[in-house]
This record gives sequence, structure tokens and C-alpha cells, in this order.
Amino acid sequence: MVDTYIVDKDGNQANASEVTVPANRDFREAWSLSGTVISEDMDKAKEIFKDKIREVRQPLLEAKDVELMKALETSADTSAIATAKDALRDAPAASSITNADTIAKLKAAWDTSVLGDSPYA
Repeated sequence: MVDTYIVDKDGNQANASEVTVPANRDFREAWSLSGTVISEDMDKAKEIFKDKIREVRQPLLEAKDVELMKALETSADTSAIATAKDALRDAPAASSITNADTIAKLKAAWDTSVLGDSPYA
């Protein structure tokens, strides 16, 4: 039998058969090993979450840039586009992310009205 090892965010490793592993693996890069229990480091999980927001919002911002250019060419009102771009830029700084103290609350902080469907659903 070959042993499988789990490595946490700090490089600590443990035999997978000997530890309690979180049911959810969305924030595996935030796992922290303490004895035989793996838990999520919330600060690291929040950074992973913010990075995912930045990844998702990039094409959304690019699409809004195209909309803005088209609106400027026709002298159309650009205020809604500017508001949408601001919301995308501000998404990683949402207080719901900062205030999340569990993985479930962090996942719930995904603003579908700004970012679309959550990758954590």
C-alpha cells in the first residue's frame, strides 16, 4: 500500500489516512495542519477568494471598456458603464469578504450581481 500525504500551505505534511480533512477542497491552498486536524487559514482563504475575483472580473472589465468606447463614439450616456466598472474594481474590497469568519460566509460573499455565477456554488 502506498501512503498518500497531504501538504499544507506552510509545507507541513501528514499521512492522509491519519488526519481529519475538510470536506470542501475549494481553499485547499489555505489548509493548515495542526496535529491530525486540517483547518482553513481564513486570511489565506480570503486572499485566494480575492484572486479568483480578480481573475473573473478581468474579462468583465475588458467588455465594459468596449462598451465605454462605443458609448463615447456615439456620445451616449456612460454613467451606468462607469458605475459597473467601479463595482468590478471594488469587488475584492467588499466588507463581506473582510468580515467572513467561516468558509461558508466567505463563499456567500461572492457578489453575483457584479461578478456573475459563483465558482464556489
